[in-house]
Amino acid sequence: MAPWRETVRLVERRANGRCEYCRMHQSLQGATFHVEHIIPSSMGGDSEEANLAWCCPSCNLHKSSNMEAIDPISGNLVTLYNPRRDKWEEHFEWAKYQLGGRTPTGRATVNALHLNHPRRVLIRQAEELFDLFPP
Repeated sequence: MAPWRETVRLVERRANGRCEYCRMHQSLQGATFHVEHIIPSSMGGDSEEANLAWCCPSCNLHKSSNMEAIDPISGNLVTLYNPRRDKWEEHFEWAKYQLGGRTPTGRATVNALHLNHPRRVLIRQAEELFDLFPP
């Protein structure tokens, strides 16, 4: 197993410095991004690269130990987006600065992680000024 510092660098590099959920770039964030366990440690997830994602603090805090959420359209409990297993473009789409869910998983993830919070929308507008949006 690689030293943790090396693992962190690998996860950040793999994500191109962007949150793997909301796709915000870390360069304009005032807080440090985190290595997030997709399957939480508390639910048996390990710290291997295949279970780790680069995550902004907001997505990390909202996701917490959740692996499922309610799809706001169907009302069904569905799995949250998994950056190692799922293709981002299949589950999400941009509508200017808003992020939309294309699938039940996408909609549940947008809702559960508050991906269209007004602060996030403002950050996307700022990212556009620096050619960082859309990702």
